[in-house]
Amino acid sequence: MKLLNNERALVVFSGGQDSTTCLFWAKRQFKEVFALSFRYGQKHANEVELAECIAREAGVHFQSLEAPLIGQLGRNSLTDASLEMDAEQPEGSFPNTFVPGRNLFFLSIAAVYAREHDIRHLVTGVSQTDFSGYPDCRDSFMKSLNVTLNLAMDEQFVIHTPLMWRDKAATWALADELGVLDLVRNETLTCYNGVKGDGCGHCPACTLRRRGLEEYLALKDAAQKS
Repeated sequence: MKLLNNERALVVFSGGQDSTTCLFWAKRQFKEVFALSFRYGQKHANEVELAECIAREAGVHFQSLEAPLIGQLGRNSLTDASLEMDAEQPEGSFPNTFVPGRNLFFLSIAAVYAREHDIRHLVTGVSQTDFSGYPDCRDSFMKSLNVTLNLAMDEQFVIHTPLMWRDKAATWALADELGVLDLVRNETLTCYNGVKGDGCGHCPACTLRRRGLEEYLALKDAAQKS
């Protein structure tokens, strides 16, 4: 991708593995980077405090917004403590960790924020390659939303999805290439139970993250030995 050294970018930033990798990807690509986090009623809300720490350390502008409506509209195990979290994806559907409309709301709000700050590049860490079947992580949705946001505000936003075609192992590889593998491993919060770093080890997010890390480290070790 061509460097956009004179452009600003806004990263939808949760403080997890994917969005933190995207934050540092954006720092390499753009002149100035902003990070926007959301409190939407998630049980692992401490991710926002960690996101702010990472953003400050990275030297990017940080803002968090209250958006509890996102978590209240649909029933899901990330915002409803009475629901037991699906450990695996149900056959023919997606797990109950799916927060309906989350990325739709996040990016719509982010676009308004970006417009007010003269930003036209939006960055999000969604991936269609290694995900939980969430429909709002698909490339087709992102392309459609990009068109919709441009029409809605008569702007020329560009939604960047640097992880779209990367599995978790490749995402770890990108973090390593960006020089932030240790930071991503130890300081981010991907765990749905709110445990920093390697997490609780058994929720769906931790399982996916650990499997990708083990695969990447094995590939890296084999490459170094060859």
